[in-house]
Parts: sequence; structure tokens; C-alpha cells
Amino acid sequence: EIVLPVDFVCSSEFGEGGKIETATLSSGVPEGFMGLDCGPESIAKNAAAIAKSKTIIWNGPMGVFEMKSFESGTKAMMDKIVEVTSAGATTVIGGGDTATACKKYGTEDKVTHCSTGGGASLELLEGKELPGVSTLDAAPATNKIMFIRAREIFDSRGNPTVEVDLCTE
Repeated sequence: EIVLPVDFVCSSEFGEGGKIETATLSSGVPEGFMGLDCGPESIAKNAAAIAKSKTIIWNGPMGVFEMKSFESGTKAMMDKIVEVTSAGATTVIGGGDTATACKKYGTEDKVTHCSTGGGASLELLEGKELPGVSTLDAAPATNKIMFIRAREIFDSRGNPTVEVDLCTE
């Protein structure tokens, strides 16, 4: 199920200093404004969809969560996803911005999996071939693995990720 927003938190500028208004799907975003978060009705619709789901793949925040005025949609979704994860749902958070939200709210260890690889994750789900995986699949089975080294590193946004070195004969 794809749940689309039906109301929005809008601002006259990208930042905390603009005039903030709400809009609905029927009224549209006012001229000279931009939609920077989903509104309360959308938050409720998202929560209802999450509550009845057993598997959730979340790629992309609901709004500009880095700004206090526009974080409500992302924060509410994160809270609901953490709640259903603790009740047994499988939850996968993918993508740099969504992983950054996970880090901001301290929920990396409260979901099933959190990854900065959003685009690659979606391509894998689409059934597309991932170059790194296909290279490994095509490698001769006679190669002996000499060592594997994995280490946690941080991307340019400070999100944790894993870098893996695989060396063969």
C-alpha cells in the first residue's frame, strides 16, 4: 500500500524564518509557498497503515526533519515504526536521509535494519542486478577467500555504514 499525503505544512521560505501555513490536497500549496512536511491527517493515515503492516520498508523522510517546524511527519513515522518493530514487525530503513533521521532520534537499534544504501536497496527489491553482487556471483568458485575485513565507517552525513574488504587468491 502506498499512502500519499492529503495535507501539508507549508512555508514561504526554506527555513525556520518563513511564514508557515497548512494546506490540503484540495486547496493545494499556496502560491509562493512550498510543502515542507505532511500534515496531521497524513500523519494519522501513515500511522494507521504502519499499524496494520507486518513488513515495512521506509525510504525517505516525510518532511525536512532537520528543521524543528517540519519534523513532525518524520518523527511520528519513526515513533510508529519503532512501536511496531517492538511488537514483531520487520522494519527496514533505507537511504541516507532516513538513516540520518534514525540517528537523530536514536532509533538505529530499535528497527530491524537501518542502511544508508537506499537506492541500492530499492534496486535490489525491483530485481535489478547490483554490480558488486553480480561480480561476486561471476567469480570462479575455485578462488579461495584469503580474508574478509569489515569495519564500521561513517558517510559524509555522519551515518554509520559498513565497509567490507574481501580478498581472494
